[in-house]
Amino acid sequence: MTTALFTHPASLEHVTPEGHPERVDRILAIERALSAPEFDALDRRSAPPAARAALLRCHPPEYVDRVASAAPEEGWVALDGDTHVMSGSYEAGLRAAGGAIAAVDAVLDKDATNAFCALRPPGHHAERATAMGFCLFGAVAIAAKHALEARGLSRVAVVDFDVHHGNGTQDLLWEEARATFISTHQSPLYPGTGMRKERGAHGQILNLPLPPGTDGTAYRPVFETRVLPALRQARPELILVSAGFDAHAADPLAQMALGTEDFAWIAERLCDVAGDICAGRLVSVLEGGYDLTALAESVAAYVAVMMARGQERQGND
Repeated sequence: MTTALFTHPASLEHVTPEGHPERVDRILAIERALSAPEFDALDRRSAPPAARAALLRCHPPEYVDRVASAAPEEGWVALDGDTHVMSGSYEAGLRAAGGAIAAVDAVLDKDATNAFCALRPPGHHAERATAMGFCLFGAVAIAAKHALEARGLSRVAVVDFDVHHGNGTQDLLWEEARATFISTHQSPLYPGTGMRKERGAHGQILNLPLPPGTDGTAYRPVFETRVLPALRQARPELILVSAGFDAHAADPLAQMALGTEDFAWIAERLCDVAGDICAGRLVSVLEGGYDLTALAESVAAYVAVMMARGQERQGND
């Protein structure tokens, strides 16, 4: 077993308008970074499409049908001010959600030690019946519900370190007592949600808003003293991660100031806590990150840690 990497060419067919920050080049930059020799041991897998039944655990059928039928044969249709669909978008959205589900299955079946999904469009802003923030389907929430409903887990957790609050994941898991949702994010910032008072129907949501300019020196204590203890208290059987790399100092869409080394550190801490409480079961799903160099370097650093910790765990089993 090793780290599984889920990708699919459909991510390249979701072609956003010129100048849009959530663009095909994001995946191409990650693919180049992960083609270096040190990543030869990655178990590279093709992301399957999510089944309709899996989508319906989070989104109503009318919404799924609307996304499926919205794309024109040529050009784009805007579902909101910054979320567009075109001919390849629905397939890309299905593969993004399906890859997250397949990653959960691989880890639960002990077919992989842990997994990273390098797929787009992202998903953590998609609410039950609303596409927004570049997102169509809530892939991480869909994967969490799959783990609970189809795989019979009793408790899961989602950690979201994207610079933007995962309002969609929060919406989709608001009523789900079996799913803990923990988010660090810049505030104030789009989408304007993620206040500490937003606790979920069962008090299972922990929002940790951070001010603009937060760097690694300020961020790491928050992660150590709030995120990791909350995970240990929740004792999930699986940890899912919304891995957004737009809290990087170089990112153009926000004003936090993490460095590449901070994302490697986050991966270390998440792998450690997963090893302690849920047999190392960790699935990370790409969300944001819009400076191509920073994104590629940060994903590579994060995945390298996942691989090293996965190999360590395999050697100890």
